[in-house]
Amino acid sequence: MHKDKPFSQACENNKAPILEKLATLFKQPGTILEIGTGTGQHAVHFADRLPHLVWQPTDHPQNAQLCRPWIADSGLANINPPIALNVLDGVWFDLPAIIGAFSANTAHIMVWEEVRAMFLGIGGVLPSNGVFSLYGPFRYGGRHTSESNERFDRSLRAQASHMGIRDIEDLKALGEETGLVLEEDFEMPANNRLLVWRKS
Repeated sequence: MHKDKPFSQACENNKAPILEKLATLFKQPGTILEIGTGTGQHAVHFADRLPHLVWQPTDHPQNAQLCRPWIADSGLANINPPIALNVLDGVWFDLPAIIGAFSANTAHIMVWEEVRAMFLGIGGVLPSNGVFSLYGPFRYGGRHTSESNERFDRSLRAQASHMGIRDIEDLKALGEETGLVLEEDFEMPANNRLLVWRKS
């Protein structure tokens, strides 16, 4: 099925539980901005099952073409071509008008300045009452939610000092700085969470 296409096992594992939540968060028709589309597996899965939405993939300029094979094979009309977006460049206002934003497994890979830039950018382009949904592992008050997350955090930091599982308190503060209020914190499989911010 995914022969000759980039493949992420994590996307395959988590796409169904994420979809279940997104279906309740993004009920109105409109465009959803995805930050860090990666292989495109999420984009295809969500666009296929949420036909009232238009999915707008974006990724760092080095990775923005990675999702094209999945999108092309899907034949879906409600996925836009991917946009190369470096969150630090601030070209957010070239993006189409959106009603919501989604990102998975990006905050622990990005440099902290990029995480902040992602929040600032999304806070700038989201309409009032729009939702930003962020999936991944997070810490609470400096504590990991599981031993496996603690091991994962150590392995990330060993790869690059800027990487690591983010603390929810720091992210909440970033949200408040950019007009985004943390509204929901859903428990997800494999010690992950789905955090939901709403534009005030």
